[in-house]
Amino acid sequence: MRLPDLNDLMQDLQLAKQIAIDERNPNAVVIATMSQAKLLSLDRPVIKDVVADDVTTLNDLISEIVSDKQKRAAFNERLEYVRNEY
Repeated sequence: MRLPDLNDLMQDLQLAKQIAIDERNPNAVVIATMSQAKLLSLDRPVIKDVVADDVTTLNDLISEIVSDKQKRAAFNERLEYVRNEY
């Protein structure tokens, strides 16, 4: 007996999703869809590559990683809290 590969698992989940659609079971459709997404690693955020040689300071590294102003402000606030606490 062989272990199922990714293709087998995706086909099984697609079949489960089709059965759920036919049975009008939206919860099962969502579960099958999310299971497919997890198998394909689509449930994780995209991580941006940062080359350490291009960054000279920790602040530059943070700026490279966190480009959104709101996220950067929240990160800096948390960083300041950690510096003050520890």
